[in-house]
Amino acid sequence: MDNCLIKRIIFTGFLLVAQLLSGCASTTSTLPSATVHSSTTTDVASYKYLIGAGDVVNIFVWRNPEVSGTFTVRPDGMITTSLVEDIEVSGKTPTELARTVESILSTYIKEPVVTVTVNQFNGPFSEQIRVIGEASTPRAINYTQHMTLLDVMIGVGGLTEFANGNSSVLVRVEDGVQKQYQIFIDDLIKNGQISANVDVLPGDIIVIPETWF
Repeated sequence: MDNCLIKRIIFTGFLLVAQLLSGCASTTSTLPSATVHSSTTTDVASYKYLIGAGDVVNIFVWRNPEVSGTFTVRPDGMITTSLVEDIEVSGKTPTELARTVESILSTYIKEPVVTVTVNQFNGPFSEQIRVIGEASTPRAINYTQHMTLLDVMIGVGGLTEFANGNSSVLVRVEDGVQKQYQIFIDDLIKNGQISANVDVLPGDIIVIPETWF
């Protein structure tokens, strides 16, 4: 076979491989939307603190100090005690966790009495308030009972000079569906209109856009 023909065949083969690789590299797909997690708090009166990853919980077992202790909740929402390797605690109230631990320890201890306190608070992501966009310090804030929009804005240091506060949106999950509400942050913190202050709930997301001019 002619050497030139062989070279052409090899070159053509390289081109085909390169095109195939280029096609593979440019192929994209859409990731599924983030899972929507509804907060258990539906109004300001029903709020109860839920334990989350990173929280430090103190479990006191009456008359059984050897199984009592202080534990940090792992990223998977579990803790490990001296008797039980994995206890799921994330998403529970301290009282609910105490009853869960009592049920588990009843296998080893007769009628255990357990008290749970939280020493360091983070809570689940679904219970935090997240502020994004043109806030001075966009971040996630741990919810505190009876927190309002004004409290949140103080927590993020107010607005940037480029913010369009009155076009801001509060996103809230209600019955598993995300709903949007317009909020008027400029009226609240620049004009002092306290009527623009609203209650916020765990899991709320506040989006502050940039002004167009």
